[in-house]
Amino acid sequence: MGKRSRKTKPSENSKTKFIIIGISVAIIVAGIAAISMNPDSIKADNSRSTHLSLDTRNGSPVLGDTSSPVTIVEFGDYQCPFCKRWNETIKPAIEKNLIETGKASMIFVDFPIIGPDSITVHAGSYCAAEQELYWKYHDFVYTSQGHENDGWASPNNLKTIVLGIDGLDADSFNECLDSKKYEQRVNENKKIASDAGARSTPSFIIIAPDGTAEMIIGAQPYGTFKAVIDEMTK
Repeated sequence: MGKRSRKTKPSENSKTKFIIIGISVAIIVAGIAAISMNPDSIKADNSRSTHLSLDTRNGSPVLGDTSSPVTIVEFGDYQCPFCKRWNETIKPAIEKNLIETGKASMIFVDFPIIGPDSITVHAGSYCAAEQELYWKYHDFVYTSQGHENDGWASPNNLKTIVLGIDGLDADSFNECLDSKKYEQRVNENKKIASDAGARSTPSFIIIAPDGTAEMIIGAQPYGTFKAVIDEMTK
């Protein structure tokens, strides 16, 4: 992936980082019962290896430096409460300590599995991306999350929610959302996530400089990610 340059702030204007690979993955699996009880206390309870292919070309803009040696790929659903909690409590530490320091970059791949409104809210992320506001939208939507399938992410409600995003042109966003032009992209990403081995949200694949990777299942704590990335880059 080449020599990395260090940035003080991740940019969503970076060139897209394409990952189209066949990789052997060590999967860190956390029990579903533990996820339901307390996502922050999840511990890996077993691991196994599998082989998969992964194409991130239709995922998010890269968060961080595209030449970072490690790539974190997240599979998530904006209606998932554990994704929201991870985004608000764990991702800030990952951004500060791993992404902003140039150790890793991040790509989000849609895995809308909770209900029809998940397709809508994920499609909206690419409407925001047209205005170079993907990651602002990403974080803002999580802070605005309601209950699963209660209508908070319906098209009409989403159009109201995005009024709180600084710099977003609501008229352009609404026109884009109504066109449904990104729904196929979201559905394609859902298939990519499933083919890559994701079965629940959030799930992650951490890709090392040599192309080997580990999958982390569940809203695991910062220390789990740091340990994997430290091992990959030592």
